[in-house]
Amino acid sequence: MPVISAATGAPPTPASAAVVEDIYGFLRILADGTILRSPSGPVFCPTTFPDSHPLVQWKEAIYDKPKNLRVRMYKPSSAPEKKKKTKKLPVLVHFHGGGFCLGSCAWANVHAFCLRLAADASAVVFSASYRLAPEHLLPAAIDDAAAFLRWLHDQSVNLSAAEEGWLADVADFGNVFVTGDSAGGNIAHHLSVRAAAGEPDNELTPAITVRGYVLLMPFFGGERRTRSEAECSGEVVLNLDLFDRFWRLSLPAGATRDHPAANPFGPESPDLAAAELRPVLVVAGGLDMMRDRAADYVKRLAAMGKPVELAEFAGEPHGFYTLDPGCEATGELIRLMRRFVHSCGAVAASKVH
Repeated sequence: MPVISAATGAPPTPASAAVVEDIYGFLRILADGTILRSPSGPVFCPTTFPDSHPLVQWKEAIYDKPKNLRVRMYKPSSAPEKKKKTKKLPVLVHFHGGGFCLGSCAWANVHAFCLRLAADASAVVFSASYRLAPEHLLPAAIDDAAAFLRWLHDQSVNLSAAEEGWLADVADFGNVFVTGDSAGGNIAHHLSVRAAAGEPDNELTPAITVRGYVLLMPFFGGERRTRSEAECSGEVVLNLDLFDRFWRLSLPAGATRDHPAANPFGPESPDLAAAELRPVLVVAGGLDMMRDRAADYVKRLAAMGKPVELAEFAGEPHGFYTLDPGCEATGELIRLMRRFVHSCGAVAASKVH
């Protein structure tokens, strides 16, 4: 199907071309299959954020040239210098949200959140993009995330050349955590399951070790409505109809919301009972439509004896940390993530010694 970006000077939608899907003008699909994307972020993602932080350095790179997939890398300015024998910093791999149809590591709100995450969590942050639907249906996004971990492995093997040495003396590649927002949280779940299954593309190696996962308001689905979904007002921007459209546009043709990519406990989803999952921190919002699915996810994993914990932010909506990266609730979230990351790393280190 043809894809046109307004950034290339594409003509306006022809009057004769019917629009069959329209997500706030950011993503439009025409009856003939043409996809129109706006170069700017949607209305529910503000852009009035600082693009720098006094305590953080950052740069951008391409980790998959054929697909033009980018990653933004962030490191605290006070990170260890070459001549100092200071402990290296843990690594946080972050995947953005957007219902698998929207989003980018370059969006202003995602960038602002990662700047603060690197500074306040005292960690090296990699914010990676992935292919979007409907041009690329699931599991394309999950496959890209797995490919990014392979790229990260390659960086860790050759530290002297790791992004021209920019990361060599800073990042502790033996202390990696995967985190994701909404759709990115879904991706983090699938990476944890793939790693537990020992798939070749996600084998843990001596050069890179994933210690745990942080699922920020994970975007899960299912044919059966939860209470928080049923009670969600259609007046809010991130409503049930929008999320249903995201699933309709991102799942394989003919799939329902019980597809394994959407529902971790669907009829064809992997049985997690025997999976050796790494520690998982799940974050939910009291006003989030996804709240019940996140809570159910934690309840089921806990019943299986998995190392999982739930942190709920009462009174907070879906994605509050990217809607307002500078707010106090975001600061509280990052402090929670920091405790999780550094405590898991400490436990791993004690086992080694």
